[in-house]
Amino acid sequence: MTTHLSHRERLEAVLVGQRTDRVPCAFWRHFPVDDQNPEALAKATLAFQTQYDLDIVKVSPSSSFCLTDWGVRSEWRGNPEGTRDYTKRVIYNPEDWLDLPELDPYQGSLGAQLKCLQTLNKSLPPDTPLIQTVFNPLSQAKNLIGPDKLAVHIRQHPDAVISGLSTIMKSTMKFVDAAMEIGISGIFIAVQHATYNILTEAEYNRFGTSFDLPILDLVQDLWLNMLHIHGKQIMFKSLSTYPVQIINWHDQETSPSLDEAQQIFSGAVCGGLRQIETLVLGTPELIRTEAIHALEITQGKRFILGTGCVVPTIVPYGNLKAACNSVIRA
Repeated sequence: MTTHLSHRERLEAVLVGQRTDRVPCAFWRHFPVDDQNPEALAKATLAFQTQYDLDIVKVSPSSSFCLTDWGVRSEWRGNPEGTRDYTKRVIYNPEDWLDLPELDPYQGSLGAQLKCLQTLNKSLPPDTPLIQTVFNPLSQAKNLIGPDKLAVHIRQHPDAVISGLSTIMKSTMKFVDAAMEIGISGIFIAVQHATYNILTEAEYNRFGTSFDLPILDLVQDLWLNMLHIHGKQIMFKSLSTYPVQIINWHDQETSPSLDEAQQIFSGAVCGGLRQIETLVLGTPELIRTEAIHALEITQGKRFILGTGCVVPTIVPYGNLKAACNSVIRA
């Protein structure tokens, strides 16, 4: 009989390619409205964990949490993924990149997120991994200026953008350093521009990778860092060299497949289920079928069952419960 493992023991075994009592399961979602208050976000995150007993607790503040202190504003307008719409940007001219100040991680919105982490760290069992979402500098830059204008500035005013990215990176590293002192297991670094639909590989190397790697170097001693590559037509092979333990992407919507990715990346892959067609609109039977397929093509090794991004807020309780149960009964 296989011994029942703790969340940490199960993940540590999976990361080195060992078979475990079951495949780990990791899902995360936004908590709109609640994510504007550190205590409310902590309570919502804990309630979600209590309900589903996931192997990783990934904290999901709104994407504006790291930008509010620069003057960005956003509103919750009912997006089913739980994301907020931006109502005020702060970068309009190339010179604006040069005026960004480095942020104090203990003040304002960043400080509030640290309070959320403190609450979670005290409330979760010590064997339940806690990872903090960190939007990479280029993703933050997009929300400072707006997605339609970022590529224009990159190509017309590259030096100004690089100056801004440097400031964003330094502020992010200060926040991550403070989060590490609280006791997180790792970071979930969200990358949104490593896609051929937006940039070339040379452009991403200059404006993305150059600012991602110092952050990842800072967390190299943490044991559970996850890279999320957002979008389609992604630069998976290029980013597979990032020093992380897990990579998550929209594997059901864009290449590579889970088994193809395992031939490229030596760590664990996270995915297997479609966000909308399966988790939202599907049935428990469809969820089990997709989960079993993912288990088969990965042979249940170096694999964590999840989906390509956040779980939509409208996912039925029974469907998400079925996803968690599928790894137990498979």
